[in-house]
Amino acid sequence: MSRQLKLGAFLMATGHHVAAWRHPDVPANAGLDFAHYKRLAQIAEAAKFDALFVADSVAAPTQDIASRMARSDHFEPLTLLSALSAVTEHIGLIATATTSYNEPYHVARKFASLDHLSGGRAGWNLVTSDNAAEALNFGRDEHIGHAERYSRAREFHQVVTGLWDSWEDDAFIRDKASGAYYDPAKLHVLDHVGEHFRVKGPLNVARSPQGQPVIVQAGSSDTGRELAAQTAEVVFTAQTSLANAQAFYADLKGRLPKYGRSADSLKIMPGVFVVVGDTEAEAQEKFETFQQLVEPEVGVALLGRMLGNFDLSKYPLDGPLPELPLTESGQQSRQRLLTELAGRENLSLAELGRKIAGGRGHYSLVGTPEQIADRLQEWFEQGAADGFNVLVPHLPGGLEDFANGVVPELQRRGLFRTEYEGRTLRQNLGLARPGNRFV
Repeated sequence: MSRQLKLGAFLMATGHHVAAWRHPDVPANAGLDFAHYKRLAQIAEAAKFDALFVADSVAAPTQDIASRMARSDHFEPLTLLSALSAVTEHIGLIATATTSYNEPYHVARKFASLDHLSGGRAGWNLVTSDNAAEALNFGRDEHIGHAERYSRAREFHQVVTGLWDSWEDDAFIRDKASGAYYDPAKLHVLDHVGEHFRVKGPLNVARSPQGQPVIVQAGSSDTGRELAAQTAEVVFTAQTSLANAQAFYADLKGRLPKYGRSADSLKIMPGVFVVVGDTEAEAQEKFETFQQLVEPEVGVALLGRMLGNFDLSKYPLDGPLPELPLTESGQQSRQRLLTELAGRENLSLAELGRKIAGGRGHYSLVGTPEQIADRLQEWFEQGAADGFNVLVPHLPGGLEDFANGVVPELQRRGLFRTEYEGRTLRQNLGLARPGNRFV
């Protein structure tokens, strides 16, 4: 089979457009409606998507403008994906869990459990928190600094993956006749003592169907790329042009050999914001429907959050993006991307907020299935992507448009599967099952 691209469905309750919840076709209470998520999962699985992806934050927005934005109430991702595992059979289930405000044992146990519940379809999106407000919910007066967050994340990953190897694959013999429940020789105690964590182990969950859940990351700063090259198996990234995406792809793949890794061991999947129409004019009209619902103050509030937790409300809406210090609490790569975008297109604060209201800095495509497939194929074949994390403006309609229009076009071109290759997320992504480090 020729090389084929991978697709993730990035689910954000009502959709990715900041004004999606106001659209008449969108259930405003989607964040806490399991039937809604069940429908989304089944649409994506019928279209043979590789995985569902659910982001997370462990702090609710509280500024005044937050009351105008649908971001305050949503399911905890692992709870949601555990429920979705019972109503799906093939699609991967990827959840975000921050290394900044969690403990490794909890994360290892939950994702191993999800992998068992789903028959081998779990993925962990390892992130360092970029929301400074989260610190206040975990006994801290201020957010952890950028360098320390990544140091903690590296050790966090080491502990979690070590705990996942607590038991060899055949450790649990459960022999009723002899009375032996497991083979003690196949139990391995981690006994980790490090800078940030002390974890004895072992994990009280057997080794999971995939050996280990798939490790996903989204950092694009230099520090984030190095962590990804060392530890990630899938990388989500925001890139605004083919040239930028090619440079990122080459840089990250080029870092793999120093860790003894092959290029195929890491799948790079840029985010792409997609609005689909039968004609280009129809797609533009759909997009403008959402854009007209964006209140300038809401767009600027979203912008401040994406730039790295800055309050931009004191600056004039028709003025330029102010000079801001390098964020210590947010995503430095996203800050650079949006600052460059503002300068390149000479955008005012309100214009930049409106510009990112849908894709939040991700590559955006508005057009027919053929036009969108052309661009995805170009990125895929010209060294910019192994696949895409698909963002749609509203749910469920935007996902249905992509599944019913773009996916068949990609299949017609031989770029995307018509049936799942296997039962596990690793099999469908073309990733090897890791061996146990203690064997």
